[in-house]
Amino acid sequence: MPYPMNFEKQIAEEVVAGVLHLYGKNVSPESVQIQPTRKEFAGEFTVVTFPLTRSAGKKPEEVAEDLGGYLTAGGGVAQDFEVVKGFLNLTLRADLWQSFLSEALGNENYGRSPGADQGTVVVEYSSPNTNKPLHLGHLRNNFLGWSVAEILKAVGYDVKKVQIINDRGIHICKSMVAWKKFGGGETPESGGLKGDHLAGKYYVAFDKAYKAEVEALINRGKTKVEAESEAPLMREARETLLKWESGDPETYALWEKMNGWVYEGFEETYRNMGVDFDKLYYESDTWVLGKEVAMKGVDAGIFQKREDGSVWADLRDEGMDEKLLLRRDGTAVYMTQDLGTAILRQRDFPDLVKMVYTVGNEQEYHFKVLFSLLKKLGYAWADDCHHLSYGMVELPDGKMKSREGNVVDADDLMREMVATAADITQALGKLDDMTESQKEELYQMIGMAALKFFLLRVDPRKGMLFDPEESVDFNGHTGPFIQYGYARTRALHRKFGKEVPATVSGINPEPAERALLTKLYQYKKALTDAAQAYNPAIAANYVFELVKEFNAFYGKMPVIQAETEDQQVFRMQLVALTGRVIESCSALLGIRVPEQM
Repeated sequence: MPYPMNFEKQIAEEVVAGVLHLYGKNVSPESVQIQPTRKEFAGEFTVVTFPLTRSAGKKPEEVAEDLGGYLTAGGGVAQDFEVVKGFLNLTLRADLWQSFLSEALGNENYGRSPGADQGTVVVEYSSPNTNKPLHLGHLRNNFLGWSVAEILKAVGYDVKKVQIINDRGIHICKSMVAWKKFGGGETPESGGLKGDHLAGKYYVAFDKAYKAEVEALINRGKTKVEAESEAPLMREARETLLKWESGDPETYALWEKMNGWVYEGFEETYRNMGVDFDKLYYESDTWVLGKEVAMKGVDAGIFQKREDGSVWADLRDEGMDEKLLLRRDGTAVYMTQDLGTAILRQRDFPDLVKMVYTVGNEQEYHFKVLFSLLKKLGYAWADDCHHLSYGMVELPDGKMKSREGNVVDADDLMREMVATAADITQALGKLDDMTESQKEELYQMIGMAALKFFLLRVDPRKGMLFDPEESVDFNGHTGPFIQYGYARTRALHRKFGKEVPATVSGINPEPAERALLTKLYQYKKALTDAAQAYNPAIAANYVFELVKEFNAFYGKMPVIQAETEDQQVFRMQLVALTGRVIESCSALLGIRVPEQM
């Protein structure tokens, strides 16, 4: 190929040479502004000439005319140009697009850079509590963290997917206390419930009974604060936590049993989600290291131990508050555990270049404090920690509240999405030649694609309203729309009936073909941008726009019925690369694409 598949770089270098030739001035390639040409104009790349006017001593339109003539006169990258005010729109030479398509078709990893040795990144996601099942918010968390990990892997990082399982603390003790008091020995088998749902049932039961106790104490003259502290159930939960931290055998055995139920339930949910982990961390392990670190911080004068025995960090000079690290009874808090977990991960992966925490934006202050504490303790890698903050998923009637039991359960929602996909797909027909098992697999693929794409298409930093009906629209901004585009490429392959050649030559692309080529060319940049921003929405919206561009091409350019054999082959080459990129990008979102729909 005469030029590398970096057309922007080549254009910038030719503009630099043009400015020197035309005006005798030196400019840097980095100062040349290049952007995609707007759809309403001819061309694929646009040079913004306003920054070059000082070097040229001319108006932007004049600079554009001069450079357009220069770039198309000497066998450079452009075969034609158009000036729109101060913008120079360039149409690339046909042979360059042919070379691009040939090289892309011959590269099974087109757009990706696996094994590029960028270093190790740990991506944490999910990180549930073992006192309740996963819900809609966890779905966004898991899909987001898993997709970020896959995108980072695609651009060359060695990625470790991890979670910290919050399997200790007062919240776990609440479920344990309620099960002992109200459970009657119920098990997942006897109750017909997944283990995580059983634990969640007693977490809700605790809250209901606790509120009744608080109300009774208030009616007897206690203040709300006194009542919440003195309620018998809460006292028992605190005592249970102390027993657990001291290693009481009976308490520990119950904790192990209930957590075992929950882990089995989580595994089933994760399988249905299509997410996985390389390493699991448990708060029941990491809190011990965190507690040691907190006490060493006291000895070093970094943290302060008060008269009541509690340990605090003073962050007021850094614009934050004082932070509790150990309670007066010596029990640990979340921050203690997170300190231990971060340090343990650095020990496990010493070549770590980034540690990414996928956690909701309600915890932004928590992570600001955590990273500050790590720096205070002398860990320079604290600067390589990143909180991937995301907005909450809202329901039509407001936020979810797990203690009150009115959450959208993850298992239920996934089942409902698959059922909805089945209803819609059956209504559309076109499945007569599929077996029942093939149909069931298709419904699963469509339902999960609808759910994943809907939750990933929005910038993570933004909150969102989940609309199941909208997410399954085959003609909307949805996962099924993308799957349908891929299925269309496969249908064209079946009609073509033979292998698509990898070598492209002798074709001057039409505007619709150039538009599709340009969108395919942008795949690598979309992945790079998504990785740098930890933002799968960039990849999700790229593949959506690609399918839209493919549909426009398909509507304008006959493929199987092309006028000449050369046109037919070239268009099938475009179809082949489009299908591969749709499949590749969708996979990074956790979306499988079907052979037919």
